[in-house]
Amino acid sequence: MVSASPVTDAVAERLDAFLLSMRSRSTEYGPDAETFLGAAAATLSGGKRLRARFAHAGWLAASGGREPDAALWGLGAALEIFQSAALVHDDLIDNSDTRRGRPASHRALEAAHREAGWHGDAEAFGRSAAVLLGDLLVAWSDDLLEETLDGHPHAAATRAEYARMRRDVTVGQMLDITEESAWSVNPPDSLLPRALRVAALKSARYSVEQPILLGATLAGADDRLLARLRAFGHPVGMAFQLRDDVLGVFGDPVVTGKPAGDDLREGKRTALIAIAREALPQDARAHLDSRIGDPHLTATDVAELQHLIRSTGAAEQVEQMIAEYSEAAVAALEDADLNEQARQALSALAEAAIARSA
Repeated sequence: MVSASPVTDAVAERLDAFLLSMRSRSTEYGPDAETFLGAAAATLSGGKRLRARFAHAGWLAASGGREPDAALWGLGAALEIFQSAALVHDDLIDNSDTRRGRPASHRALEAAHREAGWHGDAEAFGRSAAVLLGDLLVAWSDDLLEETLDGHPHAAATRAEYARMRRDVTVGQMLDITEESAWSVNPPDSLLPRALRVAALKSARYSVEQPILLGATLAGADDRLLARLRAFGHPVGMAFQLRDDVLGVFGDPVVTGKPAGDDLREGKRTALIAIAREALPQDARAHLDSRIGDPHLTATDVAELQHLIRSTGAAEQVEQMIAEYSEAAVAALEDADLNEQARQALSALAEAAIARSA
């Protein structure tokens, strides 16, 4: 649940207006399309609105005290739609059944097929429809961004940063699934830097760094300020993703909304796994390799693997990395010439992003 704030309220209002506009333009598609559009709208319910809030903090850093204009709320809403697209595709790739305690989009579309009594394979329909659902959400994100930037003085620079974000996430997602296979032919000491590269591209940049830069760019930030904000946003984003890696193995499913040990079943080759694997003797390493990626791991299996990973000290090492990234972010924030409102907003959001349980 997102706590109410002027930022989340303004972004929610812009999202609602955009969804209403999209649905009003879609009547010609016929009744069957309503299931599809409803699934798209459902992905935008809930979440932390973290990216929109980081964009607002970036605006505060560069705006010189100006009140946010409507373009910022449009940018924030576009970021939320883009994140929904990424999550739909991510859940499909990872064969995740749930998202935020509810059925993942491909499972919801599968259920809709069954409830409608349609012919054919409901599971195949759900997966195919989810591919298209993610594509629709990317298109919606671009549509809203273009509406937002129409005539804006900083449209070109904002559009270029947004395009980079889209490319980074797509390549990062591909590298993520590649690593689930490619780890076996790469030197063991290369697996940690490879995992950190995936973390940067797939999550750290688009979750934290690029929303800050987008908000600042929209407000007219110069290159010097953008460099300072990047020096802050990158380590926060890395700490954010490393926390996600820890929760993916050790998180409480009641809090995370996903089954315990989901990353183990999905075969995620994260920094946590790379560190644990390097520390294990050969037999134990082979055992870990044989179990990661098995979708049929039981709760007992997961508990055994959790114990094995903990025994290596990998969890503590990742926590130390999170602390070091956090310290780098604090140092960057201290070095930046920011107004106090922006400094406080960035600091509070960084803490919320890193010290979390879901």
